[in-house]
Amino acid sequence: MSNISIKDIAARANVSTATVSYVLNGTRNVRPKTRERVLAVIEELNYKPNDIAKSLKRRRTDTIGVIAEDVTVFNTPEIIDGINDYGDRHDLHILLTNLRLDKRIGRDFDNVDKYKKYATSAVSELLSKQVDGIIYVGVHTRDLSGLIDTEGKPIVYTYGYTQNDIAIQYNDEQASYEAMSYLVQKGHRRIAIISGLMDSIPSRLRLNGYYKAVTEFELPFDPLYIKMGDWERESGYRLTKELLALPEPPTAILSMNDVMVVGVLEAANEAGVKVPADLSVIGFDNREFSDYLTPRITTMDIPLHEMGYQAMEVLHNLMQGKKNEPMNMPVCRLIERDSVAAPKK
Repeated sequence: MSNISIKDIAARANVSTATVSYVLNGTRNVRPKTRERVLAVIEELNYKPNDIAKSLKRRRTDTIGVIAEDVTVFNTPEIIDGINDYGDRHDLHILLTNLRLDKRIGRDFDNVDKYKKYATSAVSELLSKQVDGIIYVGVHTRDLSGLIDTEGKPIVYTYGYTQNDIAIQYNDEQASYEAMSYLVQKGHRRIAIISGLMDSIPSRLRLNGYYKAVTEFELPFDPLYIKMGDWERESGYRLTKELLALPEPPTAILSMNDVMVVGVLEAANEAGVKVPADLSVIGFDNREFSDYLTPRITTMDIPLHEMGYQAMEVLHNLMQGKKNEPMNMPVCRLIERDSVAAPKK
């Protein structure tokens, strides 16, 4: 039977429409026998409540819009999984929009006009679907102020931030410092670092962690041990060749991502330098392939799932008008594998 209404159920169960509404929404106690009678009629008539009508009445849809700059970039799937994890536990629906920025503009983030239209269009579409709030997932941690207008709907950013809104990040500086501490504990003092692009906030923060460790552990500070890469394999290869050619080469290299580690290993292999016997290497990101390289790479794991989960939790609180208590920043953890050993005496 189609087009069944609450009135039909009320008539069949011999109760008021208000009673049927109470049973459907669980808003008031209804006598058990009456409730059973109403539920039996609902089943008999195969009634499906109109979720949209219900949500309009409550002025809430329990739907979250998620704008991902590019779902194919390594950080995004785990963040979305964390968002879904929280959503499943709290009966929230997710509407995902993929801007495909990596395919559309590459890493040309300076040219905001090039991709602002995609973000604006995604927000308009989600607002037209009555989402209660939006999570924006960047592919590269940067200031996104002025990129989008959510017309008063709450928004939380992760892997990106704005001057005015809440953003969930992890502690890059602390992660880099912990990687350095691990190398120092293994006995290393001549430690080089290969950074990502210097217009990148993670690069700058990770360098801060490196400097902090150099100062705190009183390591020899040699500017030649600090190399500026670009996140790509080739820069890891080229810069490692430069480091190994120094009169006093480092005994360990901290690479700011696992992709550059591939280049580090290639350069070491070419030079007849064994990892980890002659050179220890730590990466960043815990990319899946880092466990399949030879040797298996010790790396810093980024708490992506936790970032997504926390972003959703914060947004849910905003939607309900609750005050967000200060939360601990998600922390990276060291994944210990086979690419670090004590230096040769």
